[in-house]
Amino acid sequence: MNILQIAWKEMKHDFRDIRTLVFMLALPIVLMLVLGTALTGAFNEDISIDEMDVVYDNTNDSLTQPFEAFTKGVAESGIDFTPVKDSLDGMDLVKQGKADGYVSIDQAGFHLFVNDQNSIKGSILQGMLASFVDRYNLITEVTKVAPNKADTVFAAPAKHDYINDHAILPTKQPGSMDYYAIVMTTMIALYGAISASGLITSERLWNTASRLMVAPIHKRDIFIGKVLGSIVINMVCVALVVVFSKLVFHANWGDHWGMIFLVLLTEVILAVSFGLGLSFLIKTPAGPAMVIMIVIQLASFFGGAYFPIDDADGVLQVITNLSPLTWENDALFKTIYANDLSSVLPAIGMNIGLAMLFLLIATISLRRREGL
Repeated sequence: MNILQIAWKEMKHDFRDIRTLVFMLALPIVLMLVLGTALTGAFNEDISIDEMDVVYDNTNDSLTQPFEAFTKGVAESGIDFTPVKDSLDGMDLVKQGKADGYVSIDQAGFHLFVNDQNSIKGSILQGMLASFVDRYNLITEVTKVAPNKADTVFAAPAKHDYINDHAILPTKQPGSMDYYAIVMTTMIALYGAISASGLITSERLWNTASRLMVAPIHKRDIFIGKVLGSIVINMVCVALVVVFSKLVFHANWGDHWGMIFLVLLTEVILAVSFGLGLSFLIKTPAGPAMVIMIVIQLASFFGGAYFPIDDADGVLQVITNLSPLTWENDALFKTIYANDLSSVLPAIGMNIGLAMLFLLIATISLRRREGL
């Protein structure tokens, strides 16, 4: 009963601290709105290709008629072929960026020259010419064997969709608001360490520690009650951020709500334990909060809170893996967008493991003290 009363007292105290409460709720929401709106283009997977200008020269008379028919057909798709005088003019136009490609047709076949600065257009041209060559070779072979069947091949519709993209789970891709709803929530969960760092030290600063010690309450109950109250109030703030982002920003949180909140709950436990343990390791009143802010900012930066860090390798990969937010965000994104729960247990295990370590530090330090 004493534990619950102390936990309730801690929760009421945090609710009355308007400045901290607004910070825990307003900061992630404002950052979601600002970053999610400003960086919308960075998460847009749609690629639009403008019209392409291709120059060519043809010295193979047998290909003149079919190639001209082919260029007229692809002109409907926004690909314009223009003849040039010689190969040097064509390659110069490509080098200068005045043409997207140059096609040279001679007795040996087709030769395509593209500017490497735009690989997408080059791939389209390669696929387009490959389609034409295959079609022409088929017609040639059919004409040799059965000339009367050539009209059937000519009558077949030409293929214009030279590149087909098929995405795995095409609708399961996070937009900018979806991304920042998740990473801002995991980031603000870490900020619970700041308030937790004052759970015991605040009693000493307000000279209420001695009154608690003379009260008929075991020191263990005081410790557990304060930790429990801090975990509950911080988890309530995190849950409110999740609900707000879902209802107002329409962020995608998937269907595995139980797993999502379990990951967030263990992160809150880690944050509270970290702040409490640090308050016993650093003796100065302002020291723990300063160290916590530095740690949180580094963890947020390398954990992808401000921008995605993709394909990290080497030293950068080691640094990003040291951030707990990397583990939390990876678990949440895989759970939401791939229905993959394989990263949930490692994230929970890391949170609980580190939390137990810091709680052990706080417990041992508290036992060695005569008071709080």
